[in-house]
Amino acid sequence: MRQTYNDPNALVDGAAPRPRGARPSAGPTMVMQAYDHLLTALMTLQIAPGERIAIDQVARRLNISQTPIREALSQLEAEKMVCKVPNIGYRASPQMTRDEVRDLYTLRQLIEPYAAARAAEAITEEAIDVLRTIDRDMSSVVDGDSSAYPRFAEADDRLHRLIATLSGNRLIAETVERLHAHLNIFRVLYRTNAPTEAAAEHRIIIDALVARDSGAAERAVLEHLERSQQRMDSVLAENEEAAPA
Repeated sequence: MRQTYNDPNALVDGAAPRPRGARPSAGPTMVMQAYDHLLTALMTLQIAPGERIAIDQVARRLNISQTPIREALSQLEAEKMVCKVPNIGYRASPQMTRDEVRDLYTLRQLIEPYAAARAAEAITEEAIDVLRTIDRDMSSVVDGDSSAYPRFAEADDRLHRLIATLSGNRLIAETVERLHAHLNIFRVLYRTNAPTEAAAEHRIIIDALVARDSGAAERAVLEHLERSQQRMDSVLAENEEAAPA
């Protein structure tokens, strides 16, 4: 059974709660701590789509005041990860619809192939080592191993973010990071990526990047995104058919 964020025994990051005592004053570091804590909870479904976020409970768990938590929630609201409901407070954003998933992939297909081409031109030996580690992590996960799926999803996220960062375009990197946050929630809900199939697609991308072949990297990312979208759409169609009338 999933532990909800409002369960006092649930831990977002697996770490022990901080000892009770005087709470640090609000500041940029506290806001960042609250932001990272909440984002992790949202992406791992400890805060489920549509679930209310109790600010006072977050404050107690992090041992900080409510001010940085509210600032962090404002940032997450701007990124469409949470929404503010009058007279209720903040809730996690609702689950994406089928049309929203398609729109997300349309945007990804416009920017990520370009980013891959630029990344291949700027690839470094250090980045190549990271890519090989990502490939090993993905290849170790097999279809049907639900316990290992989070590791695969993390490796997938690292690959796409690394490509965006290596593109040298800060706006692309920020956009990809936000898109993947939304996408990760959907994946955790539906387990949409077939690890073996997706890992093979990622390996083609990695090989193109290591070879510094910008054209091949661009094509490989586009083909991967098209296939990933097909997998997503298939899962959504199945869920719509199974939903009660």
